[in-house]
Amino acid sequence: MKHHRLSVKPFYAVINLGLQYHYNPEKKIKEKEVIKDIRKYQDRLIEKKGIYLSCSIVKSKIVLSGQVEKHLKIGFLNYPKFKLKPKTLKKEIEKLARNLMNRFDQNRIVIEYHDEIVMYEKTEEIDQRIKIK
Repeated sequence: MKHHRLSVKPFYAVINLGLQYHYNPEKKIKEKEVIKDIRKYQDRLIEKKGIYLSCSIVKSKIVLSGQVEKHLKIGFLNYPKFKLKPKTLKKEIEKLARNLMNRFDQNRIVIEYHDEIVMYEKTEEIDQRIKIK
């Protein structure tokens, strides 16, 4: 059997999504809710723009001072089967990040790219469990 080799220049991005609604440890966000929301978003993107935005999801924890919050790391790469220009990928990943931010009441969200870190925030407020000097 012959194999067809596809290749693209490296592109990596990770959205970091907290699993609490607006710093409230009593209001947890379930991973399956996030996956459901991402899938709906992906389906709309495929239907409207023909863009396939594949991702991987890994559980993690963000630790800072008194804060220990479960997070999801939502990873992206330029999948060779559905390759896109990096500018297009960044634009669509940031739209998805803002959608998740609004849907799950996040005050800020961080996107790690291979060449920059982007943060969106609604207010200057921080988690009250983090000690402030």
